[in-house]
This record gives sequence, structure tokens and C-alpha cells, in this order.
Amino acid sequence: MEALLQDPFTLIMIAVLGLLVIFMFRNGRKRQAAMAELQNNVVPGAEVMLQGGIYGHIKSIDDEENRVRVETSPGVILTVHRNAIMNVVTPVAAEATENESLAPDDDPEFGERTSGASNSEFKSPFDASDSNSADADGSASDDSTDSSDKK
Repeated sequence: MEALLQDPFTLIMIAVLGLLVIFMFRNGRKRQAAMAELQNNVVPGAEVMLQGGIYGHIKSIDDEENRVRVETSPGVILTVHRNAIMNVVTPVAAEATENESLAPDDDPEFGERTSGASNSEFKSPFDASDSNSADADGSASDDSTDSSDKK
């Protein structure tokens, strides 16, 4: 046994086997979470896609028998097993809770101006009325004079 643990190839193989087991458990948990989310979205009124590619709206759910009644077109109702629902295309909007109605998100969008900010607070560095662009005598300096004019 001691000789097996000293061989680098054996140690690498044991480490790879351990990683595979870890990833298998992790992937299984992700699948369970995705399935639980799907089952939570299976409510009357939601638009779903069945495993056969048939689209429809859920009319009713029988939890005791795991049956779902799906209306595929007006007047055509299919009764399928709950696990036959492959995907919830359009979930039903959840009703607003008291917390959401009491504290709406009033943050401004990116780039949106708020009513408290006025244009006078923000001065452009290129504004002609800025005192930095004027000389001491109040006249604006002209830097565009040619050097040949100064000779």
C-alpha cells in the first residue's frame, strides 16, 4: 500500500477520480435545483412546452395524480403527466406583495437626469463666460497669433 501512494501516476489517478466524484455530486444538485424551479413555475395560466414539442397553456393541475390539463388550442385540452412538461415558456407573473408595493425602486436609470440637478451646477471647461479664460484686464487672450507677427 505504501508503494502505491509513492507512485506519482497512482496519486494523479486517485486525484482525478476524486474530482470526478465531486463534479458528479455538484452536477446532480444543479439538476435538482433546475427541476425544482421548473415545478415551481408550473402553475395554471403559464405557457409551457411539452416533451413532444407541443405548446399550450396550463388550465389545471391535479397534484394527487400528477396530471396537468394543457390547452393547446381553443377547445383542445390534453391531459398529461406533470413530468411531461419540458419547459415553462412564459411563466405567470407573480402578484405584487406588500413589500414591493410599499418600497418601489425609484433609482434613476443610467444617464437619466434627476429633477434636483440643474444645468447651472455643471460648468463646461470651454464656457466663454468662465473667468479663467479672460486676462487680468478682462479681455480674452488670443493664442492664435502667428509667431512671425511678434518679430
